[in-house]
Amino acid sequence: MLKIVKTSIAIAAISLFTAGNAQADINEALQNICTIVKADDKGELRKKMKRVQSDFRMKLKDYYTGVSCGGNSLIRTAMISNAVETGILMIKKMPRGDLSSPESDGKTVLTWASENGLGTSAIVAVLKDRI
Repeated sequence: MLKIVKTSIAIAAISLFTAGNAQADINEALQNICTIVKADDKGELRKKMKRVQSDFRMKLKDYYTGVSCGGNSLIRTAMISNAVETGILMIKKMPRGDLSSPESDGKTVLTWASENGLGTSAIVAVLKDRI
């Protein structure tokens, strides 16, 4: 019985260590994604998304809600920065249903854009066509 308990504790400790490393690794992988979006560097964003997908088996929809750029989502950040290329890339990579879902503040991207005077953005035009 004691051997089973020791084995269980060892497995739990290894799992916690591995999960912590995985979390640190994904945070490192996503570290400069806001800068890439703001700079409208579509090529670099594509590379970053491919790396995260291959290394962590995560698509944009999996980490989109967890990334905040000064309190804004990645697509909102692209709109604020007039980063049309990266904004459109993200819209094309996100599932349609997620694009029309409310974000952390309870507003959809379209509602937020309209309220912030960004309703005529090229990014908004592509978003409307997509959803």
